[in-house]
Amino acid sequence: MGRTCKLHTARPAAWESNPEPIHCALCQKTALKNTTGDVLEMPPCSFTPEEHKGMSKESMMEIRKKYCHPMTMKFTSYKKPMFVHQGHMQWLWDVDGRRYLDLFAGVATVSVGHCHPKVTAAAVKQLRKLWHTTNIYVYPSIHEYCEKLASNLPDPLKVVYLTNSGSEANDLAMLMARLHTGNFDIIALRGSYHGGGSQTIGLTSNSSYKFPVAMGLGCTNTMCPDVFRGPWGGSHCRDSPVQTIRDCNCAQGHCIANEQYIDQLKETFTTSVPSKIAAFIGEPIQGVAGAVQYPKNYLKEAYKLVREKGGVCIADEVQTGFGRTGSHFWGFQGHDVLPDIVTMAKGIGNGFPMGAVVTTREIAECLSKKGSHFNTFGGNPVACSIASSVLDTIKEGGTQQNSLKVGTYLMVELAKLRDEYEVIGDVRGKGLQIGVEMVQDKASRAPLSSQDMNQLFEDIKDMGVLIGKGGLYGQTFRIKPPMCITLEDANFFLSVFNKSIQNYMERR
Repeated sequence: MGRTCKLHTARPAAWESNPEPIHCALCQKTALKNTTGDVLEMPPCSFTPEEHKGMSKESMMEIRKKYCHPMTMKFTSYKKPMFVHQGHMQWLWDVDGRRYLDLFAGVATVSVGHCHPKVTAAAVKQLRKLWHTTNIYVYPSIHEYCEKLASNLPDPLKVVYLTNSGSEANDLAMLMARLHTGNFDIIALRGSYHGGGSQTIGLTSNSSYKFPVAMGLGCTNTMCPDVFRGPWGGSHCRDSPVQTIRDCNCAQGHCIANEQYIDQLKETFTTSVPSKIAAFIGEPIQGVAGAVQYPKNYLKEAYKLVREKGGVCIADEVQTGFGRTGSHFWGFQGHDVLPDIVTMAKGIGNGFPMGAVVTTREIAECLSKKGSHFNTFGGNPVACSIASSVLDTIKEGGTQQNSLKVGTYLMVELAKLRDEYEVIGDVRGKGLQIGVEMVQDKASRAPLSSQDMNQLFEDIKDMGVLIGKGGLYGQTFRIKPPMCITLEDANFFLSVFNKSIQNYMERR
């Protein structure tokens, strides 16, 4: 065509009054101005979103304040809210047509990409055939999916119960553990998030999610073996491309931190629970807590102790499952352990509400022998068709391998920024389950203030990237994108993140 887009040859005059992203329809690129006036160019995207012709931003906010529960307002992420209109793979567009690189995936939920064509086609095909029936009838999609899901888990984890969410899956896992063992008490790690239901709230160890009423009886939280923020940890502890900057004096093959955290678990057995317990539940990498990782052998030794106490071991794969950690399909495989029960949700349906509990035949039968448990929507035909397509897409599209490749690159490059800036305390994770913990200084490891975190968070969004926040103090950025992101996307984020830190340092 021979024409040059002015967007990429000079700063548009509109930037003088509008710092927001400006999109060029001609070349399908978006450029952004940060606070120093530098141009950061987004990777190209050939997809063209529909023009938003619906409700105005003002009307949405008025309804949100008037009719939506106040908790909805509490979780509105930004000072200048993000009004999402459409999504395609790793991209989101707002109602004004601005494009954003989505590195949070609806809280680590969009596994293979927003509106992935293959998954969308599977949903449409099933919607035209049968929206809903329950599992009191026998229909193909639920059986096809259960067989396919079970084939991706090791023996004897072959019995599947489908649910609507991760919270419900964990609630059911608690019930099965108690029925199977005849014991009541369940141990979880501090900093954990396993759901907000009346039972799972006991497993969730974060005061932000607690209410002053009796909930989650029989749950005990033990010390989280966090090798960055915890009392023990060194530079060889975790299974990650990036280690902590803490000194480590351990001999080869010997982890003092792991011994100390296991001693804390033993002390919990001695002081806080009966001689026999029902279960131990843990995320292979903590999600809401900010991609917290444990010493390499912690789960293996913890599982052994739990089984000696009569309990079963539950792996919460709600955020780590379906290839997100890159090295393995399930997070527990990276710890070389075999749980008795596995729970999953989020990425299972690429954002469609669904969850599952997978366990052994022996544990599963305790539920049917000692009572009845029914789920109207569990195994819904549309949910099963979508989830089946997600599994196919992960396998056929090399999604897990991409997660390992891009995630490892991101962490290694983020570690270089950690070494450059005093406020970046830790970079950790596996695959595309990444946490960047922000601190006031590396010596104290004191969490960066919520005000400073919010400024950085807002700045990153204004430059065109969406990430999450987590940690007990809200001090950790969570990077958990759709697993289809590219190295080019990663480099764009690294430029944005670097510039946001520079902007922050100039404001201090």
